[in-house]
Amino acid sequence: MNKRMFLMLVAVVVLFGGIFGYKAFVDRMITDAFDNMGPETVTITASRVRSEEWTPRVEAVGTFNPVRGAELSLERGGIVREVSFDNGQTVEPGQRLLSLDIRVDEAELAQLEASQRLAEMELERQQSLYEQRSISKAVLDRAATEADQARAAVAARQAMIDQKILRAPFAGRLGIRQVNPGQFLSPGTPIVSLQSLNPIFFDFTLPQRRLPLLDTGAVLEARVDAFPEQTFRGQITALEPRLDASTRTIRVQATFDNADELLRPGMFARAELDLGEAEDVLVLPRTAIRASTYGDSVFVIEGDGEDDLKVVQRFVRTGTSRGDLVAILDGVEEGVRVASSGLLKLQNDTPVRIDEDESVQPSEDPDPRPDNA
Repeated sequence: MNKRMFLMLVAVVVLFGGIFGYKAFVDRMITDAFDNMGPETVTITASRVRSEEWTPRVEAVGTFNPVRGAELSLERGGIVREVSFDNGQTVEPGQRLLSLDIRVDEAELAQLEASQRLAEMELERQQSLYEQRSISKAVLDRAATEADQARAAVAARQAMIDQKILRAPFAGRLGIRQVNPGQFLSPGTPIVSLQSLNPIFFDFTLPQRRLPLLDTGAVLEARVDAFPEQTFRGQITALEPRLDASTRTIRVQATFDNADELLRPGMFARAELDLGEAEDVLVLPRTAIRASTYGDSVFVIEGDGEDDLKVVQRFVRTGTSRGDLVAILDGVEEGVRVASSGLLKLQNDTPVRIDEDESVQPSEDPDPRPDNA
């Protein structure tokens, strides 16, 4: 009995020992297999560091404003009798646009003009009598004063009538009217906007460090979302003499020709300002740059053949950007090939395969335009 128990115990020990030994053997084989496997080959696209001629530029955003613009209104109140313009109409300076009911004022003006004529005739008679020494100088002076008062009363009434007639203060394009005939207007009620559209101002701000580079006459190019395929050129015409103390920026004003009136007051625009002579710079597509807290870097492709390629990470110093391209100031040389996509899967010595398919290549356009308006 004891012998049988002993044999069974030995058999159990041998069985479990074999199981655990086999498992350990399998685990060891799997570990060795993984250790002998190289890192996975990553498919990437590639770009070469190339030289381009760039003119130093500063980008800015701003708003177009009219050279002259106003919300037209009247100084006097009354009933609208006549509207003499159409919405969106182009007008000339002094053109009559709207008038209130001035019939009572015109009647009173006629009465005052009659009084003026009477006072002037009386002055002439008194002048004749004075020359004949028939009246004193005091009587003549009284007649002259009454004539002056009559003329002043006529001028005052005429000014009151003029304040009830709206005329264009300058040439421009009218907006949409906000009043109708028969409506009562209070003094200062907005009637219609008038904007002078050609030329047109573009107002923007730049950091104070750009001040030494700014001067009137400098050319800038602007784009607006309404016309994404067009570039508008203008010139700096004024610099604010003082800086904004809160933002440390300087206000700049440029003037654009706008004969076709495509640019409108209130439009937002992005502008680029040339600030010097053209210079050669090394460039790479934005997608080739990996940004981190330690700095910007690229993955340089090394290897003799297409089947023996790997990447090595290099830190670079970047400069300004233009469209899809970024200037490289230091870290790589012209002609070096770098990974331009798939960077998240890369690290030092990662084997790579380059995909030459044109459809997957990242954009390298220095002046991209939106596809839709």
